Amino acid sequence: NSIVKLELKKKDAEPVVLAKSSGEWKITEPKPYRADQSAIESLTSTLSSLNSERVIDDKVSDLQKFGLNQPAFEVDLTENNNKTQKLMLGDDTLASGGVYVMVAGDPRLFTVATYTKTSLDKTLNDLRDKRLLPVAADKVSRIDIHGKKGDIEFGRTKDNWQILKPKPMRADGIQVGDLVRDLTNAKMDLSSADAKREASAFDHAAAVATAKLTDESGMQQLQVRKSRDSYYAKSSAVEGAYKIDAGLGKALEKSVNDFRDKKLFDFGYNDPDSIELRNGEKTYSLTRGTAGVDDWWSGGKKMDGANVESIISDLRDLSATSFPASGFSNPSIDVTVSSENGKSTEKVQMAKSGDHYLARRENDPTLYELSASSVDDLLKASQDLKLAATQTAQKK
Repeated sequence: NSIVKLELKKKDAEPVVLAKSSGEWKITEPKPYRADQSAIESLTSTLSSLNSERVIDDKVSDLQKFGLNQPAFEVDLTENNNKTQKLMLGDDTLASGGVYVMVAGDPRLFTVATYTKTSLDKTLNDLRDKRLLPVAADKVSRIDIHGKKGDIEFGRTKDNWQILKPKPMRADGIQVGDLVRDLTNAKMDLSSADAKREASAFDHAAAVATAKLTDESGMQQLQVRKSRDSYYAKSSAVEGAYKIDAGLGKALEKSVNDFRDKKLFDFGYNDPDSIELRNGEKTYSLTRGTAGVDDWWSGGKKMDGANVESIISDLRDLSATSFPASGFSNPSIDVTVSSENGKSTEKVQMAKSGDHYLARRENDPTLYELSASSVDDLLKASQDLKLAATQTAQKK
């Protein structure tokens, strides 16, 4: 697209001027604003592919008849070779579905479809970048939340998130990812005509949290406050205070435990390479073969794949109901799971504690409270292990 500057002129409104520099569009008038890149690219695409429906007159004389003596809307465009053009849009055609159009310097009168006019006739607010935090979600490397339930800090490592404060802990990547999207998707509500009222509402509302997002370009901050059931925000990236979606406000009211990874094992939906489970005096050792998904072996004998998959499923499902501070003692169950072709090894101990179990991962002080039923299901699945049908037949 060769267009590098646009000036949109509408009756009874200040002109909106857009300029492209270093591949990015900016609003320069009526005052500098960040621009919605996709909205402007859509507009320039419409202009670049603009075709008339038909020529009404090769040399129109009465412009007033078609609303073009004082056009309702004009677009001045400049291309990268400094060539300029002016597009003028007048009244709707007598037959519905069209608009009268002229190009400055061309005596002909054209019509274009009404939807073309709709695509071009954009206001300042239509073209502004409405994000309160102009940061791409996948570029965020750190999040700091200062809220009523304490300070929380998250750091991104490769594709994973880690809780850094109040102390290092495993993070639930889905929960943190949702928080990042809520923050980066937060929009200014420009429908309100009373900016002073919004600012006053923010000033008199109770503090919820201050969120800071860091990416490669630096840090940006969002202050969020609440008044009754409404949430308001003020950003370091844009002037003013704005009402925001309640979902973001509620996300910032969460505690650190809401963002912790409750899953006991990290292997997720990767297929383990080996599993060793010791329950008291009994030990079960399983190793995946090379023939396929159900190819599991123990002591040189092929095991029933469905049985092993039941154990894997029960291991995946082990999830904390809470994170107690103490109480772990006398572990009776040890589980070691190797995955990712031996690159990851997870070791876990479990101990019975009243009507539940407590578990602890190797090199992790966190205690995971597990329901008794989830651990009992795992133990039963291990006790139900049997040889594969082929092994049973050979034995006979």
